[in-house]
Amino acid sequence: MLDRIGISAASLCALHCILLPVLLPALPLLGLSFLADHRWEHAFLILSAVIGCTALLSGFKQYHRKLYPIYLLLLGIAIYWQVHEFSEQVQPYIIVLGASLIAGAHFINIKLCNSCKKCTSSGCENNEAH
Repeated sequence: MLDRIGISAASLCALHCILLPVLLPALPLLGLSFLADHRWEHAFLILSAVIGCTALLSGFKQYHRKLYPIYLLLLGIAIYWQVHEFSEQVQPYIIVLGASLIAGAHFINIKLCNSCKKCTSSGCENNEAH
């Protein structure tokens, strides 16, 4: 469940960042100018990071004992956090890269957890088998 929320949060954050330049002139008219603030983006990214870390650490502890989804998540967060250090022309690519790594980490965690659930239900208790 948390992985699906994390995927949604990363996707919404990427969509927000990509569409913001297009919608920026209309935000004050709609009373939504706060969405253009970098603090809002960082707060949303922190929330995504907390959800992601909770989901991936849970999967790690309960099922698969694989660290690479956590590494992908942290790399995606670090890339995403630095997006404003790049030129405006490059930022959409950085956003897509960071969001893809975050969402990918959640997808991999789901896959690993599901494969371990099937394995333990069929009687295979050896962690190295998955």
